[in-house]
Amino acid sequence: MAATSYLIIPGLGGSGPDHWQTKWEALLPNARRVQQEDWDRPDKDGWIASLDKCVAEAKAPLVLIAHSLACALVAHWAGQSAHTDKVHGALLVAPADVDSTEHTPSESRCFAPMPLELLPFKTLVLASLNDPYIAPERAHYFAACWYGGFLDVGELGHVNAESNLGDWPLGRDLLTSILPRP
Repeated sequence: MAATSYLIIPGLGGSGPDHWQTKWEALLPNARRVQQEDWDRPDKDGWIASLDKCVAEAKAPLVLIAHSLACALVAHWAGQSAHTDKVHGALLVAPADVDSTEHTPSESRCFAPMPLELLPFKTLVLASLNDPYIAPERAHYFAACWYGGFLDVGELGHVNAESNLGDWPLGRDLLTSILPRP
């Protein structure tokens, strides 16, 4: 079996140097970051096109590692891409509730409504109990709609750099649950 490839997919604002996604990009073999033209003013179609290009260029089996708004990006992309067969699984961390004006900024609204269709690959949704961008029940609902696993990771805020996770060993351990088996 070919070595697993990883796509790191940041959300709104990108993932800076102290974010666990940036640390994983350096730690995981065959990891690549999806780049967007503007991390602060998302363009749904442009972001989907960037993700699709990266998936098309990647070697299978591929694992997507998305954070925040990028979880909505993955859900939208999966509903329209011809390349989903390259993806073995997705780790969707701290999904932003793009439908909620109470929880997410207006910049994320271009990704509403959140797709609620079954995702065509293994999925694990990780959510924090005190995430300001989504209620825990809503994250669990997304996981159920996507037919993915769900895990409450405790009180880690938005599971980002402000959460002081470093390279987040627990997250990497959970990542192994969706990796292809040799």
